[in-house]
Amino acid sequence: MAAPSHRRSLRSRRVLVVSAAAVAAAVGAGVVVMNANAGTVDLYHQTLAAKDGWASSGTGTTGGTKADAAHTFTVSTRAQLVKALGSASDTTPRIIKVKGTIDANTDDAGKKLTCADYASGTGYSLSAYLKAYDPSSYGTSKLPSGTQEKARAAAQTKQAKNIVFKVPANTSVVGVPGTNAGISGGMLQIQNVDNVVVRNLTFGGTEDCFPQWDPTDGDDGNWNSNYDSVTLRGATHVWADHNTFTDAPHLDSANPTYCGREYQIHDGALDITKSSDLVTVSRNQFTNHDKTMLIGSSDSEPSGKLRVSIHHNIWKGIVQRAPLARVGQVHIYNNYYDVTTLNGYATQYSINSRAKAQVVAENNYWKVPAGGKVAKLLSGDGTGAVKGSGNLVNGMVTDVVAAYNAASSKDLKTTVNWTPALTADLETSAKNLPTTLATTTGASVLK
Repeated sequence: MAAPSHRRSLRSRRVLVVSAAAVAAAVGAGVVVMNANAGTVDLYHQTLAAKDGWASSGTGTTGGTKADAAHTFTVSTRAQLVKALGSASDTTPRIIKVKGTIDANTDDAGKKLTCADYASGTGYSLSAYLKAYDPSSYGTSKLPSGTQEKARAAAQTKQAKNIVFKVPANTSVVGVPGTNAGISGGMLQIQNVDNVVVRNLTFGGTEDCFPQWDPTDGDDGNWNSNYDSVTLRGATHVWADHNTFTDAPHLDSANPTYCGREYQIHDGALDITKSSDLVTVSRNQFTNHDKTMLIGSSDSEPSGKLRVSIHHNIWKGIVQRAPLARVGQVHIYNNYYDVTTLNGYATQYSINSRAKAQVVAENNYWKVPAGGKVAKLLSGDGTGAVKGSGNLVNGMVTDVVAAYNAASSKDLKTTVNWTPALTADLETSAKNLPTTLATTTGASVLK
């Protein structure tokens, strides 16, 4: 199937799909917003437009647009969010409007919870854990086991029960404009469900109080944490749009060093794993983060899934995985990558294609500081492919794949086994992306 010939600029917003009944209901509720090009639209009932990436395939992605009044919620606290989400197995359409910033590390009464609260009663203490698994005495050949590791796992389980929010099928979770809407310290878990929309939210401070020490991870061991801000596991038809992802307020530069390695309390920002499929990630901002987006949780994931479109996003202060792609068919277009070191976050690479991933990367813009190497914008294991075209580096058309292959012993393949067709918003030139995306991406842009 050939790609559509019609190309629309980001400046020309796509037509928004809402029902007449939804608009009428929204007018009565006072939640209608205006769009200069598309007319009057209801942000909460907006659905993904046709041919807007993989998530528009098949039945498309409509989220909770069919929700009735009884399943339309406005939430401002953790307890309200939990109640609105209901059971993860309930497929009744629902709309959840997030008003303000919800602190996930609070109890049902709104009291602030700390790491000490989660550790209470488990027997865990960091000092005891470090003493028990000090590489100089415990060694480096096996994972921690025994009393303190069991206590750490128990404390981590207590935190998870509080901060992990399980999103059911047919749900839209949307930030209320003008309220600094978002979730602090929590994880939206979209697992084994279909048809979810996540928009206009800031995700920050997603932190694991109890990282696990793994002396066998890499040459020197690593601390591994457990929570992504948004995680897709076996999910289908998901649209993540106009969100902001950041480590703030606790940046990696504030992490201490234990067992000779950084005590990493952050995991992914938006991970798409466990054979998730038909996902569109559009107009988000990713900033101040290390392992940002993982597509495919292992090199052995089965083929035929992990089809993801990533377009019109800003990546700034990102160390790696923007994204790291395995197995699937991934379209990366019209993104802006600023690889200048930011707050100590120094880019190792932007896009990694491995485990036979089939990546098409076109019309993206990289800002590379003086002394930066174009050859380090990509990465791979020798089995993945990146078909690149129209990509700019500091405003100049650059074959980023050729630059990587010239300097690497594990070449990226340059042809793929598919042709993107769901590309309604593909801009044929990347030259204006640094300017246009600065004011049209991330949370709090939708009005």
